[in-house]
Amino acid sequence: MTVLYSQNMKTSKNLILSVFLTPITVVCFLSAAFAGQYAESGVEMSLQKISEHVFYVQGVAGVATDNEGFISNATAIITDEGIVVVDALGTPSLAVLFMEKLRAISDLPVVMVIATHYHADHIYGLQAFKEQGATIVAPAGFREYLDAPIAAERLEERQFTLDPWVNENTYLVEPDKVIDKNTRFTFGNIDLELIYLGQAHSDGDLSVLVKPDQVLISGDLIFEGRVPFTGSADTAHWLALLQSLDNTELVALVPGHGPVGNDPNAAIELTSRYLQVVRAVMKEAVDEFTDFDEAFAAADWSEFESLPAFEAAHRGNAYGIYLSIEKESLAE
Repeated sequence: MTVLYSQNMKTSKNLILSVFLTPITVVCFLSAAFAGQYAESGVEMSLQKISEHVFYVQGVAGVATDNEGFISNATAIITDEGIVVVDALGTPSLAVLFMEKLRAISDLPVVMVIATHYHADHIYGLQAFKEQGATIVAPAGFREYLDAPIAAERLEERQFTLDPWVNENTYLVEPDKVIDKNTRFTFGNIDLELIYLGQAHSDGDLSVLVKPDQVLISGDLIFEGRVPFTGSADTAHWLALLQSLDNTELVALVPGHGPVGNDPNAAIELTSRYLQVVRAVMKEAVDEFTDFDEAFAAADWSEFESLPAFEAAHRGNAYGIYLSIEKESLAE
């Protein structure tokens, strides 16, 4: 077995598939019930093959409302008993378009959707999969997002900024199964490992290892080729996870945003380096009692300025990290 993280974490073995799959009647892969239910998406979406069993679609680098909300990635694992999807995209319309793309490679239904974390750009498509009978799986920590005011506020905002693809009929979907520790199971002919990461990029994160293909679907633990969005993340824990990642046997890494990393070392390095640099600058500012604006203006950010999403995300990231390091220093 590949050990993905060097820290001690328990793994559930030989999990019976029925623990995951609720009793359902498998419906048509893309039923006529969707006709007229969701606004048609006009984005360009290309299904790309990563390995024998793994395909993905890649969103553009941008802010959350760019490209009809298609800024994040979604992955499909093709098995002989159905399709497992990882992350559901940022609107129900995008999820429907993704399912249409999958019809080109399989006539089997999507029976399970694994959410790597609960953020709007990864979960608003869940309802389309759920309405087709899929079981929804998510990491512990999802509840902190759903119960926080930001969940309802964000949905209300997106019903305006992403109308008609997010509208009054869009709703937040709770998972059927919750993962709070490393979990291995076999679905169809594919061995999968769900790696529970705890609070890192969000209140609860997980990654998915497709074992026969040695492909890691990282979620937003890794942003490839662009500045990550840190928000209120626990960047200390996030950075520790990246630094403990053992990728020696990986063939490819599918990030939450950006292109697939066929060189996993390089894919991990960019996010890790960004977090290291911003944390170092902000920690020095906090230690020296330097005002955030002064510290931010004085810092050399040239290493990251050419990356997509720098202008949109970087200052907010730095301020959030500044505030979190203040809290860390008070707790010492």
